[in-house]
Amino acid sequence: MEQETKQCQNCKKDFIIEPEDFTFYEKIKVPAPTFCFLCRVQRRMAYRNERMLYKRACNASGHTEQIMSVFSPDNLQCVYDHTAWWGNTWDGTTYGREYDFSKPFFEQLQKLWRQVPDVALLNINPVNSEYCSITEGNKNCYFLFGADFNENSLYSTYIFNSKECVDTYWVTKSEFNYETVDCISCSKLQYGRYCEECYNSAFLFNCRNCHDCFGCVNLKNGAYCIFNKQYTKEEYNEKLKEFDIQSASRVTEIKEQFLKFSLSFPRRFARMVHVTNSSGDNLQETKNCKHCFDVFGGAEDCTNLWLAYSKASDCMDVDRVGLGTELGYDCSTIYPGSLIFFSRFIFNSHDVYYSYNVHNCSYVFGCIGLRNKQYCIFNKQYSESEYNRVISEIIAHMDKMPYIDKAGCIYKFGEFFPIQISPFAYNETIAQEMFPLSKEEALAQGFNWREQQERNYTPTKIASELPDRVADVSDNICSEIIECAHKGKCADQCTTAFKITPVELQFYKQMKIPLPRLCPNCRHFARVRQRNPIQLWKRKCQCGGDKSVNGAYSNASMHSHGTSGCTNEFETSYSPDRSEIVYCESCYQQEVV
Repeated sequence: MEQETKQCQNCKKDFIIEPEDFTFYEKIKVPAPTFCFLCRVQRRMAYRNERMLYKRACNASGHTEQIMSVFSPDNLQCVYDHTAWWGNTWDGTTYGREYDFSKPFFEQLQKLWRQVPDVALLNINPVNSEYCSITEGNKNCYFLFGADFNENSLYSTYIFNSKECVDTYWVTKSEFNYETVDCISCSKLQYGRYCEECYNSAFLFNCRNCHDCFGCVNLKNGAYCIFNKQYTKEEYNEKLKEFDIQSASRVTEIKEQFLKFSLSFPRRFARMVHVTNSSGDNLQETKNCKHCFDVFGGAEDCTNLWLAYSKASDCMDVDRVGLGTELGYDCSTIYPGSLIFFSRFIFNSHDVYYSYNVHNCSYVFGCIGLRNKQYCIFNKQYSESEYNRVISEIIAHMDKMPYIDKAGCIYKFGEFFPIQISPFAYNETIAQEMFPLSKEEALAQGFNWREQQERNYTPTKIASELPDRVADVSDNICSEIIECAHKGKCADQCTTAFKITPVELQFYKQMKIPLPRLCPNCRHFARVRQRNPIQLWKRKCQCGGDKSVNGAYSNASMHSHGTSGCTNEFETSYSPDRSEIVYCESCYQQEVV
């Protein structure tokens, strides 16, 4: 097959299908996609609600209690609490039905999906951590999302094996972190990004093995440095008083100062460790992986992989996979699986098509909420021969009578679930974080939209009235309702007001951190925007010889290309219109040693 350019059904932009992509499609016997990579990601993310939690009734027989759930009270989904869903009082095959060849496949699947019980909240083995979602093994935690095995941590997402952390994003094996993003094994770090094994520091970017540093960029093995300038211990402690980060107003000023300072240093075109013949960003131990992002623990022969743990192989267009998942295509959250297609929440299963929340299953097509089953279609049991015959007929029917959404997009066999049949409103999901839409834009595409709940409270204090220093805050603040500084006028799912919990206040006082002025949602979206997109652009190294092309950075050493500009090209997640200075691997390593 030759390279082919197609126009995406959704965004109408052109996208390219490479010859090796066609080889993969032929191998797994699926047609080429009709949506571009980003629109395929958007569809999958429109089925993942992490942060929007509600109280609602449990629908299990004999249950009358209110439970925490990712499904709102007015959501038509049948919802069981964790114990009832995993209990033996129900069986997914009791909801089985015949396939109706007079109706589109996805129209029938949506009806089945709403009737089969779903688990209210994926929060495994929590200890005093009820307000967490898609998590496991957390203790004394509050508002953690996609987070496992943490203690005494608050308001964080994708945090693992950490303690005493607040307002963090993508943090691992750390403690006493505040407002850190993409940090590993750090302690007592505030306002850090891309840091590893750093402690007792603040305002660091891309630093490693540093302690007692402030406002530093691209520093390794540093101590007692301020804005990359070396001081003695005594000088450092005296100089640090000038910055006074116990003051909320000073923190705001320093954030702007530090951002400007960090942009005067080169960035590595991509973060990669032990990588062979791979492209993307935040990659560890990958081989022959193309356009992949956030892969930890290894992957091989994958394309368009995002968020993988503990190895994945021979996969395309998949996210949140691990534990040796292989031969997956256009699917999400697979731990582990083999031959998983157009499905989500699949565990220890193989040969799965168009299914959701199935465990220890094989040879299932269009199934919801099954456990320990095989040869099922729409939750109905078949013999092996019947199963193979019927799915062949269904696939042909999906092509003959496709589902057509409100925007006119056509869904035949080979496409993931349409966003319009998602059990969640668009603005409840991760899709809104990655591909933000206004209400009008979402409704124009036929997506569901959930209006913000009316609040039955009145703020008792506005953000500007908060004390500048936490030392001046009394315990009475925990009884106040604080108006968010955004006042609901941003696009960050602002809750308009928030409260400070006693545990949270204790952390701020211990760490001498001023109280936040924004609600947890607005703070989260600010962290999300610090990360680069899961896109790549072809660019040229911006090393101009003895300094960067824009003249903002003077090289510390002579590079192999001498005083003439570097000619290396690469693919990077920094788009050409951004202000960062981006160096190739060779030039970057010459500057950061």
